[in-house]
Amino acid sequence: MIVWLNGTFGAGKTTTSGELVRLLPGARIYDTEEVGFMLRRLRCLPPVKDFQDWKPWRGLVVETAVHLLDQLGGTLVVPQTVLVEQYWTEIRTGLEKAGIRLHHFVLDSDEDTLTHRIDTDSVEAGARQWRLDHLPRYRAALPWLSRAATVVTTSGVSPAHVAGTIAGTIA
Repeated sequence: MIVWLNGTFGAGKTTTSGELVRLLPGARIYDTEEVGFMLRRLRCLPPVKDFQDWKPWRGLVVETAVHLLDQLGGTLVVPQTVLVEQYWTEIRTGLEKAGIRLHHFVLDSDEDTLTHRIDTDSVEAGARQWRLDHLPRYRAALPWLSRAATVVTTSGVSPAHVAGTIAGTIA
């Protein structure tokens, strides 16, 4: 099974993922950005602003999930923003074809909360402006995301509460 946490930067995906792993027996975090980092090392791929634009990223995300679940079993918790509907469809379809049960959640917060969380993030402070620049893209994608996933509000609630809500939904 995969629990995919979508949403923009500052919504709480990473922190909620850690809480979910504590709540779900046999769960582990699968950071699909690592697939993108690997692909960036290949000089033969065309330059892109976002590694998700490479078709191999989307295919490898699915194939890696398949192999991890075959080897380890349990649940993969994926904290990854995907704002392009076509990309999400490719990933979802690949996972469905592989017979992997998928639970897709969008973590959503109000603009002030998102901006505050991005501004005060000391771990990835260098990505501040890039993250702020993506807020309009997230808002534009929210209509299709709301149809494709269960939206969970993270404004004013702890990541542990959000994780408990998600865990209760998939139980």
